Amino acid sequence: MKQFMEKVEKIIELGGTKKDIVFLIISGIALLISIFDVLPLPFDAAWISIVLCGIPIMLEAIIGLVTAFDIKADVLVSLALVSSICIGQDFAAGEVAFIMQIGALLEDLTVAKAREGIEKLVHLTPQTARVLTGEGERIIPAKQVKIGDILRVLPGETVPVDGVILSGQTSVNQAVMTGESLPVDKTVGDEISSGTVNQFGAFEMKAVKVGEDSSIQRMIRLVQSADAGKAKIVGLADRWATWIVAIALTAAVLTWLISGEVIRAVTILVVFCPCALVLATPTAIMAAIGNATKHGFLIREGDALERLSKITKIIFDKTGTLTYGTPQVTAVQSISPFTENEIYALTASAEQLSEHPLGKAIVQCYEQHTTEQLLPCGEFRMLPGRGVAAIVDNHRILAGNKKMLADYGIELLSTMKSDEYLLQGSTLIYIAVDDTLAGYIVLSDSVRAESITVVDNIQNLDIQPVLLTGDNGYTASAIGNKLHISEIQANCLPEDKMKFIGEYQKKGQTVCMIGDGINDAPALKKADVGIAMGGVGSDIAVDAADIVLVDDEVKELPHLLALSKKMMTTIKLNLAFSMTLNFIAIGLAFTGILNPVVGALVHNAGSVLVIINSALLLRWKKETNPLDNFVLNI
Repeated sequence: MKQFMEKVEKIIELGGTKKDIVFLIISGIALLISIFDVLPLPFDAAWISIVLCGIPIMLEAIIGLVTAFDIKADVLVSLALVSSICIGQDFAAGEVAFIMQIGALLEDLTVAKAREGIEKLVHLTPQTARVLTGEGERIIPAKQVKIGDILRVLPGETVPVDGVILSGQTSVNQAVMTGESLPVDKTVGDEISSGTVNQFGAFEMKAVKVGEDSSIQRMIRLVQSADAGKAKIVGLADRWATWIVAIALTAAVLTWLISGEVIRAVTILVVFCPCALVLATPTAIMAAIGNATKHGFLIREGDALERLSKITKIIFDKTGTLTYGTPQVTAVQSISPFTENEIYALTASAEQLSEHPLGKAIVQCYEQHTTEQLLPCGEFRMLPGRGVAAIVDNHRILAGNKKMLADYGIELLSTMKSDEYLLQGSTLIYIAVDDTLAGYIVLSDSVRAESITVVDNIQNLDIQPVLLTGDNGYTASAIGNKLHISEIQANCLPEDKMKFIGEYQKKGQTVCMIGDGINDAPALKKADVGIAMGGVGSDIAVDAADIVLVDDEVKELPHLLALSKKMMTTIKLNLAFSMTLNFIAIGLAFTGILNPVVGALVHNAGSVLVIINSALLLRWKKETNPLDNFVLNI
């Protein structure tokens, strides 16, 4: 029997939303023909609605009862349909089935399509590896790499497995794992993770973790496990279905026993069908989604706004979320006899051929803030893991890190006061002219102009902001202090972010995660609500999120939070109205004032009013005082 029901359930699902829309259109026309009797037919046209809309409802009710004794709203609807048909009230049966199917369709439209984030993560997995053997270099499938194998990774290639560098120097883009905006210099003895990208120099490495133990495979498992653990919220009508069915049946039986008229009992079943109740949630959600879209949000999960209305903590990733994710020149320090302008011009000219993000940032910032042209650059050399060397204006220019200066025997001065910038999380490029220390350039990831206001508004609403980032502690603390965020966790890998979110949830906190990078995907899945930055964010982060901020305007976050609260208030008002209407209709049906057909029309009126109330959300705007919008959480 159970297998039969499962087959029936699969048959019902065939066709999807397009079929439901067609059936609803045909059923609506049939009901108009039935009530106005405008077309002579050998049968009541309402039967078309009963067959197209009512039979699927009854089958769903039977499947739920037989397979899991699951009492939902469709059980009461099925009872009303059968009872109405039995006493010849075909229009009432068809109208109730029609309204219920509209509610079901709206719920289906709020459900997100299947997401492809995990598939895209799988595509990031390197397919091949260069293995060094006694016979030379050999390319094999990455899954065949064994622990202890010696591999070679060329510039532009993705690291196939986790390991340790044996020879060579390079810079690696490891945003896939840590979300750091800047490449990380790597040299002999440094660990390196699969899925990260080698940007400049070739190197040789020893495989340490391979196959399912590698970092990228662990990331995939994290996303899968987090997605499976996120519970879906049940609709209000189904949540209260047992009580609704019990009250309706009790009222119908008592009416029959007291009045002796079966039509009154059937009328009670008809008027108590939760049509308006079923419409209360999906109509409000769809209207709120329409409102959010106007403010740059794409709602990917129908119940995401309901979950968002209950959050107590907002967890921010730093790079690309609260900051722009790109380094900017924030200071230039020179040592006599050089001036700051001279240092800036010489360094930008030397970096104009560089492919390193820091070099590009220096050139871009220089061109944005001055009208002077870059000087000709000759004998340019890129030194992976160190910096660049070039001849500019007949001077040999060195621009790089401390290791580069040490290679050329150039010592730093204790009077340079560079430590204060390092403590702020900035990156320093040291400059030497003709083997003489000339100064340094400071680069930092800049905070979005609106981020401070957004965080302050969130704190004023008793929602605690938290900063989780893969950056080092200095950078994280500097950004956190600027944004007035006291709770900060630095050096976070994807599993670390998931762990912190899980700890908050165990303490009863409802968590919203906002991020943009591939490394944020597991956390976005794990959180009660995940919001991804769509403009600068990766496709995988977007696919993992419930909500996407399309244009990266984080200043709209307070509006979204207020909208979610307002949506829940609207749903509760719809619920209160529909239940009040039902009880009034029961009283009228008990006295015989309402018959099944009139009762069905009352349903129409109630459903229309619910839809109108929900539609008001489309044009709703957050008031000037954000606190006014949050006290509505009933």
